[in-house]
Amino acid sequence: MAWRGVHIAQPSRLSLADGQIVVAQEDGEARLPIEDLAWLVIDTPQATLSTALIAACMDSGVVVVTTDRTHLPSGMILPFHRHHRQADIAALQAAISAPLKKRLWQAVVQAKIGNQAAMLAVCGQDPQPLRAMLRLVGSGDPDNVEARAARHYWGRLFDGFVRENGADKRNMLLNYGYAVARSAVARALVAVGLLPAFGVNHASSTNAFNLADDLIEPFRPFVDRLVWQMTENGRVRDGEPTVEDRRALAAVLLEKARFGPETVNLLVASERAAESLVRAMEGGSAALLLLPLMDG
Repeated sequence: MAWRGVHIAQPSRLSLADGQIVVAQEDGEARLPIEDLAWLVIDTPQATLSTALIAACMDSGVVVVTTDRTHLPSGMILPFHRHHRQADIAALQAAISAPLKKRLWQAVVQAKIGNQAAMLAVCGQDPQPLRAMLRLVGSGDPDNVEARAARHYWGRLFDGFVRENGADKRNMLLNYGYAVARSAVARALVAVGLLPAFGVNHASSTNAFNLADDLIEPFRPFVDRLVWQMTENGRVRDGEPTVEDRRALAAVLLEKARFGPETVNLLVASERAAESLVRAMEGGSAALLLLPLMDG
């Protein structure tokens, strides 16, 4: 069972040998069984991957994340759909009704706002205003409570913070972490036979990952928590993310979440959320959708 990730930030040659990923660098060589790997982040322009390794990653369901010249994740490589009921699941997804889509989106938004409230509690802020907003989220969120909650949340999570300010280190860290989490959600959706391009709320014709962008929303506050911790309780806003910062964010999928009666990491939570989304589609009930929750 895949349970770990690899972050490559130094010049490396990556290849396959005996079912293992081989990472060769100047100071030596490391090996890891492909079957243990869930995600691989290539965070350097000085890395080469053999086609045999890429094929093995696709066969094993490993998502490969690439970064641009600023070290921000810019793309991902996913396997073609490999689920044994691929056509059935795709047909089910295409046929779900508009009311069910709206109820699913309602559940996603409620889980996101609930996790944002828990995050505010973690950082010593009053969570009650956000918890009160949960009751205002209707089917499809027609009143855009999600946006109202976001304005309240960001204004209290980080001091002097503007989400659109790309020069703020906190935004750089958030974007990196969100990209890693998004890759895990996309991987989980593909693994259960869903088509990531067809969302329940996001519907951009140019976005190949609309469904991933729907399902990731409750995962975002877990990234926020890690960034808050990394920036001295949200106070550090200057500078560029270091290699250590990026490595820590590449490991965000190991953050803990409550999932039903259990505590699991976000990687497992993404897999279970995707599985429950299929059950919700099959049962025609948003109540069957299970999402990660943050204690706070």
